[in-house]
Amino acid sequence: MKRLWVIAALAALLVLGGCGKLGSTATNSTTSTSSKKVQTTGNFNATGYNSVVTEGHYKTSAARGVAADYVNNTLDVKGMETGLLQLSQSVFSPDKYSFQEGQYLTKANVQDWLGRQSKSNPDGLNPASNGSTDPDKRTPEYLGTMLEQDFVTVSGSKSTLGGISIALGMNAIDYYQKQQYGATFQTKISASDQETQGKKIAQEVVNRLRAKTGVGNVPIFVTLYSLAEKDSLVSGSFFAKGTATGKTIDKWDKVDQQSGVLPTVNGAKAINSSDATAFSNFQTQVQNFFPNLAGVTATVHYTDGSLSEMTVNIQTQFYSQTEIMSFTNYVASVANKLLPSGAPIQIIVASVNTTQAIVSRSASAKEFTVNILQNY
Repeated sequence: MKRLWVIAALAALLVLGGCGKLGSTATNSTTSTSSKKVQTTGNFNATGYNSVVTEGHYKTSAARGVAADYVNNTLDVKGMETGLLQLSQSVFSPDKYSFQEGQYLTKANVQDWLGRQSKSNPDGLNPASNGSTDPDKRTPEYLGTMLEQDFVTVSGSKSTLGGISIALGMNAIDYYQKQQYGATFQTKISASDQETQGKKIAQEVVNRLRAKTGVGNVPIFVTLYSLAEKDSLVSGSFFAKGTATGKTIDKWDKVDQQSGVLPTVNGAKAINSSDATAFSNFQTQVQNFFPNLAGVTATVHYTDGSLSEMTVNIQTQFYSQTEIMSFTNYVASVANKLLPSGAPIQIIVASVNTTQAIVSRSASAKEFTVNILQNY
């Protein structure tokens, strides 16, 4: 929590997020002001941030693409980006702040900081190697990737930094090779070690950001994210958050997130049995309608125990446009009756080569809307 909504949102200049009250930590927003002509995009998502446009151009991240180079599962890239935006709402309200890609962590910063500490890389945030290659004895690399997002206030044609959000992607499994181009081995990292090391690294990141020109004393919101395994069908999840209004992170709060797939695989237990049953009934009716479906699966995401997002993927082998139209309308009618309410749901109907239709419903809507993609 998802895929096409996320892609569409990112393509629309990350016009994402949600409504939320401005937290008390976001009041100290004094720092450098941009002298270039600044404007914001319209908010095309009812729960999203406006995005900043400078001199008519979208300002990309100073460390663009680096985070993606270090993750083992590409789902984590989108999971971290959208999840950080959502969590940031409690500190940087979309009513007051606009979104801007991270400008303070450079590509060199991120590359150096994600490395091991050594004589050649004293800035490495991962501990120095102890020389062992044994999975249970070696010192693992705890920090897998990191992401920065900035939030600014816009007045007239000028913008002022109001705060920074950071996501630290912590390895649940550290993949490594004993020799270059050799076999891949892995060291498992417990949840407690991810949390302990993550909080330690987070404070150091805050220290380094405070030393950067232009950051000043704006709130720095830091989150910890457990990265998914290489072959996971869903992204990882956030598990802790904290805000530094000064030099130190004031306190840490737990983030309760879970992700899973439906139907479950390898005998795994569903996160929510009621939602799993609802999807199973939906799956059965959809598969009975047309015999030539390659599969019906879903990814589900939960926050604080409640369903926060569901994405259903239906793989078809349809060749007729009228088949697609009839099937998609049937899918929408079955979804209205059977799928859980109160959470955003997206249903993607696709063949091997192309997306054929999108059926979607927002959290507050009562019925699904249908968008059948046609090329003439």
